[in-house]
Amino acid sequence: MRDDLMVIIARYREDVSWADELGFDHVVYDKSGDPVQNARPLPNIGREAHTYFSHIVAEYDRLAPMNVFLQGDPFDHLDDHGRATVETLRNRLADIADHRVPFKGLAWFKLKSDALGRPHDLDKPENKGRWAGWGRDIPVGELFERLFGVPMPAQIICRAPTGNFCVTAERIRTRPRAFYQYCLRLVEADPRDERNTGHAFERLWQHIFNGNTGWNRERYE
Repeated sequence: MRDDLMVIIARYREDVSWADELGFDHVVYDKSGDPVQNARPLPNIGREAHTYFSHIVAEYDRLAPMNVFLQGDPFDHLDDHGRATVETLRNRLADIADHRVPFKGLAWFKLKSDALGRPHDLDKPENKGRWAGWGRDIPVGELFERLFGVPMPAQIICRAPTGNFCVTAERIRTRPRAFYQYCLRLVEADPRDERNTGHAFERLWQHIFNGNTGWNRERYE
């Protein structure tokens, strides 16, 4: 088993037995209220962003060289030919780690987003009830400016729109721990994601981990 890669899994009620089959070191953060064996329990708030920031804040000085952040069932989003296999995921992660790619979204597609997260499907009648923030726009531009202190471009490319991605410890630590603590406070302030804060983070992962230290701020409040 390689020692340079850690898989961080955000579980709710998904079957995560695939993690053992994957063959890499992994940790499961469980929000189900009935955690699987050896999982680290967390309150069920803030979508996967809460899980990921909780891990980064706690492990900031001990991060693996390559960190893989995954939802409890990522396999529908990895391959444009249908549901991906564990072997497909294993090979892709090994290749990314071998080449030390600083950041890589794992979805087979990318999205474009304006400052309101459009286009999105949070106002479609068939999705009513799926999300607490249904019927609202996604505050991508607002969050961008709060995080980085600069206006968001008119449109951005979202390279990890499903919340599944890889990032090196070196790239994570181009921002201070205080930045991630601030991010954690933002998702905790919207625990049910009624304002779609978690959805906004899904569109900003590549900017959070882009290594642009010029966007770092002296204080995060």
